[in-house]
Amino acid sequence: MKVAVLGGGTGMSQLLRGFKKLPFDISAIVSVCDDGSSTGRLREEFHTPAVGDIRKVLISLSENEEEIKKLFDYRFDTFSDLNGHALGNLLLTGAASITGNVSDGIELVNSLLKLKGKVIPLTEDDVTLVGKMASGKVVLGEHFITECDDMIKEVYYKEKPEVNPDVLKAIREADAIVLSMGSLFTSIIPNLLCDEVKKEIDKSKAKIIYVCNIMTQPGETDNFTAYDHIKLLNSYLGKRKIDAVILNNGAIDKEIVKNYETTEQKDLVLLDYDNLKNLQVDIIENDYISIENGMIRHNTLRVAIDILSYLLD
Repeated sequence: MKVAVLGGGTGMSQLLRGFKKLPFDISAIVSVCDDGSSTGRLREEFHTPAVGDIRKVLISLSENEEEIKKLFDYRFDTFSDLNGHALGNLLLTGAASITGNVSDGIELVNSLLKLKGKVIPLTEDDVTLVGKMASGKVVLGEHFITECDDMIKEVYYKEKPEVNPDVLKAIREADAIVLSMGSLFTSIIPNLLCDEVKKEIDKSKAKIIYVCNIMTQPGETDNFTAYDHIKLLNSYLGKRKIDAVILNNGAIDKEIVKNYETTEQKDLVLLDYDNLKNLQVDIIENDYISIENGMIRHNTLRVAIDILSYLLD
C-alpha cells in the first residue's frame, strides 16, 4: 500500500513512527520553508532548502531511532560558528554539497541509515514563506510568521518554487494521500501552494486523508473546530477535497488540558459532528491519545492501523 504523506516538522515525524511499523510503502513529502535557528543559518550560507524538518523525518523513519536521534539532534555548544548547529543538519548540508542537491543528499544518508521509507523535499529551491496576517501585515519567513503576535490569514511563497519531480511521482503512484497533523499554515499548507501538486492530486484516485490536530495552535488555529481545520485545508486543495478525517475521541486528563490552556494558550479541538456532515467526509475516530512526558501526542501506531483498515475496507 503506497502512501504519500505531506507535512513537516514534529507532527509529521510523529505520524511516520506509526506508519513505518506497518506494510506501507512510505513517501514522506516535506515542506522546506523552515528558516529558524541552525536551519536558517545554513540556508543563508549555502542557499539550500531547509534541512531541519528533513532531519526530523529521517530520524523517525530510521530503524535505530533512539540512537540516530541522539546523534542527529546533538547541538554544538561552543564559541565558534558551530554553536547551536544540529549535527544532522550539518550532515545533510554536507551530503547535499557532495551529491549536488538535497534529494540526492538524502538518498546518500538513506543508504547509511536504511530508512523505512523515502524522504522527498517539496523543492530544491531556497524558498521564502510569506504570511498575510489578520491585521493586514505581511511577514516574510516561517520563523517570523510563527513568532508574530497576530493571526495568520493566508500564506504563499515569495517566489514560485520548482516542484521536485519525485513529489509528483509519489502522489501519482499513491493509494492514499495523507495530510499529517501539525501546523496548518507553516507545515501542511506549504505543500499545497504549488499548482503542480494540486493538479497531480486532482488527477489521483487515491483517498485524501487528514489526521486532525488534537490541540489548537496560537496564531494559526485559535478556536478552530475539526470542521474549521478541514475547511481551511480544502480551500488550498484543488478540485479534489479531503475524503476522510482521523479524529480523536479519547479522554484527556483535565489537569494536562488546563496546563496547555494556561501555559501554551492551546485548547482541545472540538469535534463538531453536525458541521462535519456538511463536508461529506468519512470519519475515522478512536482513542488516539498518548501522553509522553506530560505532552499530548497521537498514538500513531493506532492511527496507522485505522488508516490501513480504512483503505482495505
